[in-house]
Amino acid sequence: MRPALIGDIGGTNARFALVSPGSVEPYAIENLACADYPGLIEAAKDYLQRVGAVGQEAPTDACLAFACPVHEERVKLTNNHWEFLKEDVRAALGLSQFKTLNDFTAQALGALHVDGEHRHTIKPGTGDPHAAYLVIGPGTGLGVAGVFPGRHAWIPLPTEGGHVTFAPTDDTERALLAELHKHHARVSVERILCGQGLLDLYHAHCGIEGVPSRCTTPADVTTAASADDATAQRTLLRFLKILGDVSGDAALTLGARGGVYFCGGILPRLRDWLPQSELAQAFSAKGRLSSYNANTPLWLMTHPWTGLLGAAEGLRNEEVF
Repeated sequence: MRPALIGDIGGTNARFALVSPGSVEPYAIENLACADYPGLIEAAKDYLQRVGAVGQEAPTDACLAFACPVHEERVKLTNNHWEFLKEDVRAALGLSQFKTLNDFTAQALGALHVDGEHRHTIKPGTGDPHAAYLVIGPGTGLGVAGVFPGRHAWIPLPTEGGHVTFAPTDDTERALLAELHKHHARVSVERILCGQGLLDLYHAHCGIEGVPSRCTTPADVTTAASADDATAQRTLLRFLKILGDVSGDAALTLGARGGVYFCGGILPRLRDWLPQSELAQAFSAKGRLSSYNANTPLWLMTHPWTGLLGAAEGLRNEEVF
């Protein structure tokens, strides 16, 4: 039987792979630069040519994830020049089935298929296998989604939870919020829990501590923290504590007693800071509802192709259209 085409496409890179019928394990993975192609069709055709999936081996089914909204017929990538009509892609590639996913929905579906080698426990717990799971990922922005075990398939629950209002929980955070309000009329949690947010949080710490800002990139902050810069260290630990607060609130909102998967590009780089952070404590510290989150397991995902796993799940998932 012919393989299917899957992909995870962002502003810079287009990751393509093939998957066998009934499987979610991607193979023939290629990472192509979006800037090298005028559009999706040209990139997909080049990929298929590269891996020999042409002629009688050409896929007739595809599921591709994109870093942009995908609910309309015309899809425009947020951070690159690609734009297409779904019907044009279907016709140009000879597809009988063409599904599209938002990239974070793919992350959410893919997290369910990550193996133990790439799933690291932040907080143990038993969880409820019949309840929803939360997937949250600080990176360029803050992705928040859920997945629910339906009767026949996993049901993805896309959200814009990264844009809820930041709620400080102590005097330090109230002071940090005042500093952030100097630059933003409204401070969402994504303003803090992303790459730029880490840097902004560092600058806010410098402001309330009255020390000069020496870091100019998010990477500078993590480097300075590793070199024993006290302000940078407090910034990283506060970032993780706020992530615990936010993910705990999201778990309450979603009813995510199944567990929480943390993904995205930032947290794996902060993995060594997790044991000394208050992330797990903040996740559970919910006053009268602390017991609701107490037994919910927290995991860190480090799989390099979670989005491809999610596209493979979406391909066969009857709840994904």
